Amino acid sequence: MLEKLMAKLQAAPDYIVPFLVILTILVFVHEMGHYLVARWNGVRVEVFSIGFGPELFGWYDRHGTRWKIGVVPLGGYVKMYGESDEGEDPASAARETEERYRRRGLAAPVPEESFHNKRVGQRAAIVIAGPAANYLFALVVFTLLFATIGQRVTPPSITSILPGSAAERAGLLPGDIIKNIDGQHISRFEQIVGIVQLKPGVPLEFVVFRDGIDRKLEVTPALKEMTDAFGNVHRIGQIGVSHEGGSEMVQHGPVGAAVQAGRETFALTWGTLTAIGQMVIGTRNADELGGPIRIAKFSGDVWRLDSGAILSFMAYLSISLGLINLFPVPMLDGGHLLFYAVEVVRGRPLGPRLQEYGFRIGLALVLGLLVFATWNDLVYLREVFKGLII
Repeated sequence: MLEKLMAKLQAAPDYIVPFLVILTILVFVHEMGHYLVARWNGVRVEVFSIGFGPELFGWYDRHGTRWKIGVVPLGGYVKMYGESDEGEDPASAARETEERYRRRGLAAPVPEESFHNKRVGQRAAIVIAGPAANYLFALVVFTLLFATIGQRVTPPSITSILPGSAAERAGLLPGDIIKNIDGQHISRFEQIVGIVQLKPGVPLEFVVFRDGIDRKLEVTPALKEMTDAFGNVHRIGQIGVSHEGGSEMVQHGPVGAAVQAGRETFALTWGTLTAIGQMVIGTRNADELGGPIRIAKFSGDVWRLDSGAILSFMAYLSISLGLINLFPVPMLDGGHLLFYAVEVVRGRPLGPRLQEYGFRIGLALVLGLLVFATWNDLVYLREVFKGLII
């Protein structure tokens, strides 16, 4: 037992290193979005950091931006002129910044280069650029994959039906071709799987082609626990149909690959929002929500596969990072956008005290979610290590 436990602990770097590599790339993409749009809008960027805490190493570029690596590699940030750290006097921070630029022989920042002196539309563009960069990264990765390795395509036809399943009760038959589910056009069997798995217990309207005509059937997926190839348990919807004719990897031209990449990105975004909504209303168990420990586990598992699997995983994670940052919660990019929307309606920004209260509430929400997700991870790890402790 002890030998097995030690073996699992010794394997930890096999998960931590891939996780940090993937996270660093995605954080760099996110922060680069903020950085580039800030520069395009004439904002002076003081710091571009990958990681938090004390600096391990760094350098200045010719614009006076400090590019650095922090000791805690779990995120990053871009600090723009006009922003001050918590509890720091803005005037004193500005004087310190000006002095630092002068020491390096660079022109000191002027008020027009301050983030807070930009128009609300410019500030919103800078903020939204981070999540947009994550989405653009995913689109590029999917496009390259679909144009080179190809996209897995399985015909949307039914070859067999599980006896006693939801499909049999609804009247589906072998040979049916599924053309539409709840108004969504179906061209691949993989789309059917994606829709059904997110809708356990929810009636779905199927349009199937049978005997030369289209027929409408109502199918309600059953709830089923499934264990994936990595040993992770998921609660999903299942109707009990399969296509046994096999699938193929179809390579698309540049335009077709980009179109399919857009569809894949939209499907993943909509699927994530659907799953979160189900957790909020209680129809999906919240213990499926994973945190950094489980993401590290997935990273290590995928790292052992081929480059296509690694890039796909990075694209999925990039979409999740971009989407979560758009949630209207103070502390996240979406929270800033919410404040800017209020500013447009009111004609002036919220007062400093209201913004401070908002960010405190946002911090509490983010930390609470992180604690909850990490608790789920620890419960998950307990299951992984179950039976190893004497």
